[in-house]
Parts: sequence; structure tokens; C-alpha cells
Amino acid sequence: MTRVLVVEDNPANMTLAVFLLESAGHSVLSATDAEVAMAMARAEQPDLILMDIQLPGMDGLEATTLLKADEATRAIPVIALTALAMKGDEERIRAAGCDGYIAKPIRYQAFLAAVALQLAGA
Repeated sequence: MTRVLVVEDNPANMTLAVFLLESAGHSVLSATDAEVAMAMARAEQPDLILMDIQLPGMDGLEATTLLKADEATRAIPVIALTALAMKGDEERIRAAGCDGYIAKPIRYQAFLAAVALQLAGA
């Protein structure tokens, strides 16, 4: 069973992401801020991280940059969860080290397809 760490500060978005992932057979870890997420990523070594970009305190892009710079977490793929879907945002997201992104509001088929693609090693 694959383990996915969901980093999301919005309770409704967290509930939806956890429901979709568990329905697809994944084990889910969750964090509501970047600092906790980084500690969990190091300790738990999830197969994938879904990272909200707009988080309280440290944002998701800064957290991703730090995760990708850390030997212990560098290989874990990170997909950004973001309402930022404007021109130029994808470049900023990829420059921070994200391996992909999912636009909010979450559309469940696209969400599950992006997760499956990342877990397949794409």
C-alpha cells in the first residue's frame, strides 16, 4: 500500500483529499503546516507528498525547496495542490522542485490520475 502525505490547512480540502486517496487504496498521512510536514516526510518517508502552496507560516514552495535539498527527502515526489493556476505559476511551482501540480478546486478524476501518474514513476 502506498503512503501519501497530504499537507493542507483547509479542513474541507483535507477531508476531500484523504477520502479520495483512501478510496483509491492509499494510506494517508496528514499535516496542516509545512514545518510538521517536513518532519513527517523525514520520519515516515511517504511515497508521495501532496503539498498545498498557500500555508500558514512557511509556504508550500519554500517547504518543497527544502525537502528537495535534503538528502533524506530529495527522492520523494511532490505534487503541488494550488488555487494558483495563472500563467507563470506552473513555472514557479516547478522551479521550487514540485514534480507536478493539481489545480483547486480538486476535480476527483484529474486528482487521482495525477497521483497515479506520479506513483507510477512518471
